[in-house]
Amino acid sequence: MRTRVAALLLLVVALPSCGGSPAPGRSVPQDAVVVASFNFPESELVGEIYAQALERAGVRVHRELGLGPRELVLPALRAGLVDVVPEYLGTALSTVDPSAPPARDVPLARRQLQAALRPDRLQALEPSPAQNENGLAVTRATADRLRLHTTSDLRAAAGELAIAGPPECPQRPYCLPGLAQRYGITFGSFVAYLSESQRITALEQGIVDVAVVFTTDGVLAERNLVLLPDDGGLQPSEQVVPVVSDRALQVGGERVRSTLDAVSARLDSRGLTFLNWRVSVAGRDLRAEALGWLKRHALVAHDAPA
Repeated sequence: MRTRVAALLLLVVALPSCGGSPAPGRSVPQDAVVVASFNFPESELVGEIYAQALERAGVRVHRELGLGPRELVLPALRAGLVDVVPEYLGTALSTVDPSAPPARDVPLARRQLQAALRPDRLQALEPSPAQNENGLAVTRATADRLRLHTTSDLRAAAGELAIAGPPECPQRPYCLPGLAQRYGITFGSFVAYLSESQRITALEQGIVDVAVVFTTDGVLAERNLVLLPDDGGLQPSEQVVPVVSDRALQVGGERVRSTLDAVSARLDSRGLTFLNWRVSVAGRDLRAEALGWLKRHALVAHDAPA
């Protein structure tokens, strides 16, 4: 029987420098599909949508939401410790197959990701229209002072600016290395913050000048921040896509595939941004928002219990 204790031991040995390992606890039933997510609110939200949709399709679910960064979650998938993860197409492809070109053509990128995942007995299901890329944000005051309209405009001043990003940013091809290679941008200093909310707070308080953010972050809709367009085309297509284990498809049968494909068909960027705003800014309950979204899209009955 797979246990959270086994997950803890394996992941600590494999990734001693990463945080966010699952805590010891109860055993996971063999007939349960383990739904995990990365450790940021949008991923947890989509993971909860997946979990509730599967439960209401009659699939037994165990949650490991907020498990950690990709460097922790991908080994857990490969080891068979988790079964379903909401991924992002372009970054998933570049992680699993670093030799793959940047994902621009979505059907081609999915086929490439499928081929790269197959040896690990994993599959990428249908991508959703929802897309969330990494972006760079500055305050309105900084944008006006430096005349910043696009990412390219940062090149002249970057050497004197501090940028906040996730701890993995210096190694990620679509973060600092990509900015240097594609744009010729090298910042004066880098400050690591684990969460996006910390990065935005540091930006607003003047601790840093630029912050790596998600383009569907609800905060961008109401605060005095400017998202700089990726005019150099660094970021790949980042459709939200369920990555699932063969075991999940065996345990849950066709219900797993059809349920997650139905969720993906209805999930778009505008709706995802709105959900992010409701949870991260308005403070609504994540599980209730996931259920509300499922009801609005007729994926569960309106009298489904919370």
